[in-house]
Amino acid sequence: MKIGKLNNDQLQSIIMDSIQYRREDVVLRSGIGEDCAGVRYGDEVCLLTTDPITGAANEVGKLAVHISCNDIASNGASPIAILLTILAPESTTEEDLKLIMTQAHEEASKLNVEIVGGHTEITSAVNRIVVSSTAIGKQKLDELFSNNGIKEGDLLVMTKSAGLEGTGIIAYEKYDELINHFDEALLKSAKNMLDKISVVKEGVIAGKFGVSSMHDITEGGLLGAIWEICEGAGLGAIVKYESISIPDATSKICDHYKINPLRLISSGTMLMSVAPSRADALLETLTSEGIEANIIGEITRKDVYLEKRGRLSYVTPPDSDELYKVVF
Repeated sequence: MKIGKLNNDQLQSIIMDSIQYRREDVVLRSGIGEDCAGVRYGDEVCLLTTDPITGAANEVGKLAVHISCNDIASNGASPIAILLTILAPESTTEEDLKLIMTQAHEEASKLNVEIVGGHTEITSAVNRIVVSSTAIGKQKLDELFSNNGIKEGDLLVMTKSAGLEGTGIIAYEKYDELINHFDEALLKSAKNMLDKISVVKEGVIAGKFGVSSMHDITEGGLLGAIWEICEGAGLGAIVKYESISIPDATSKICDHYKINPLRLISSGTMLMSVAPSRADALLETLTSEGIEANIIGEITRKDVYLEKRGRLSYVTPPDSDELYKVVF
């Protein structure tokens, strides 16, 4: 099988189709394009999500906190707590583990999130450090957010830029190689993208504003995320390439490795859909809070297309992330 998360056909047939048992107090379940599960406790819902970091050796503690907290924010809620499981190879030092926890603590503190537990183990089962994080949040039952609200004609809004996380990871992992091709300023700009990988702020803002869907852009990149929310809703989209923000550092690094920035992991970028009559107000709300945001397309009846220089190309389902062509 290919490196990376399962494609959506595999996810459905192998994983989701195997989960048949249901409880009434589970009010939000796994699905294509859904980032969280929700368990009802009275008039509140406990939101839960889990994610691993496998594609990075540097900044892994920072990334582990943000990837799962971002999923909670994709439901319009603030994360409260996080659990970390660290699996490390025998070559790992105490200093390596201390660095991971220092990074994790610093990032969690910025988000007002407490690290409440987890597990740490040295094992021959891995050849590099793997960190899996589980985040917990809560939300009023009547505020529970799901991507089922997306409608034909809604506009697609993207925050920040494409390939955000992937650019930063590649700049760290391949620095010794890239410095022979690009100047230090560009690589510093690329590394600094990992300081922008939280979407908690925009997720909470958009949740209160009222959008029809939100999805944190992770493996599969921007096009993968758009495909997933459309697949979950049984709809399509037309995405305008010229409206997508792609920083110079991302463009140059992706060109160097011949990878597609629109298929590159992009934690830190939030995808939203909103009714056309409210789109300008959403952009004003986000930009007033210092969050870059652009309208990049529209929800349609069927299939996902990328429009570039006036020509449409069909967007296929997400496959193995472009990052794995570079770091493994």
